[in-house]
Amino acid sequence: MRAIDAVAPGTNLREGIDQIVHARTGGLIVVGETEDFAFMLSGGIRLDIDYTPAMLYQVAKMDGAILVNRDATKITWANVQMMPDPTIHSSETGTRHRTAERISKQVDALVVAISQRREVVSLYLDGMKYILQDIPSVLAKSNQALATLNKYRSRLDELSDRLSRAEFNGGVVLYDALAVLQRSELVSRMAIEVERYIVELGTEGRLMEMQLEETMVGVAAERSALIRDYSVVDTEENLQIVAEQVSSLSHQDVLDFGSLAEILGYDRKLNTLDFPIEPRGYRLLGNVPRLPRLVVQKIVQQFGSLDEALRAPDQELASVDGVGPSRAKEIREGVRRLQESAQSDHFLNT
Repeated sequence: MRAIDAVAPGTNLREGIDQIVHARTGGLIVVGETEDFAFMLSGGIRLDIDYTPAMLYQVAKMDGAILVNRDATKITWANVQMMPDPTIHSSETGTRHRTAERISKQVDALVVAISQRREVVSLYLDGMKYILQDIPSVLAKSNQALATLNKYRSRLDELSDRLSRAEFNGGVVLYDALAVLQRSELVSRMAIEVERYIVELGTEGRLMEMQLEETMVGVAAERSALIRDYSVVDTEENLQIVAEQVSSLSHQDVLDFGSLAEILGYDRKLNTLDFPIEPRGYRLLGNVPRLPRLVVQKIVQQFGSLDEALRAPDQELASVDGVGPSRAKEIREGVRRLQESAQSDHFLNT
């Protein structure tokens, strides 16, 4: 992603690459600090001049490689013959691309190989290869990914509302919590996919970036609160462990409720549809407007469960550190509105 961002539309480096592509001259550009790969240089012309897209295009008319410093502000060498270790395996067939792959495997540098005939731009970093796509193709794929993300988010909201209704009614089963956790993970993974396209689009992806940010509002916070609500162990350390374990699951395992239940601390063989669980209250209280996270934690620590917190007298709720009579009334009103919202959404959907 760092390499793609460096050559995204709107950057000076991409503008120079595009000029080389349009001119069909081809080229090999190594982006990094010269001292890191000085041992493989042979011949060439030392320039050490300020980088401009026009100058990159001009020096690309020569046959050798072009060396650009890591932040692409200087063109350090031109017409250089690069001589990486020939024993390094390469799956490429062309001389330019084979050299590029070997350089990337041998040193920490971004190598850009521009095909003269096919007008294809290939990026090499740490031995990995990525072929830059044209903007219309990336836009089409990114729009499709964003539409899928919106569908995932809509389904997540539906499942979250269903869980809220079950919490208010005191009838939560493990299946309800796992369904929300599963969908939030799928939403997060699809968002990462969209982010990759946004990085590749560069300045062309600003509108899509705003749409992504709007779509993902509240997802991370609700996911964390859900884990704290329904994990067998309720600690900040366990939250971090569970979140990392869920993120590391394969796509197939994310779809398996047994794997998710096991990560939360339950027996993976449980019948999730019949296993009742009780929320601690992090998720629902966290949705009350203007209620700080620290206060939510203190309320949960005081009462132990959402049901106990909702049934507590106003005076007892107000006695919690950081609450007080005024905030206790705000919490009651906020919870009442959340309950009405969950019920009305259910009525509209049905």
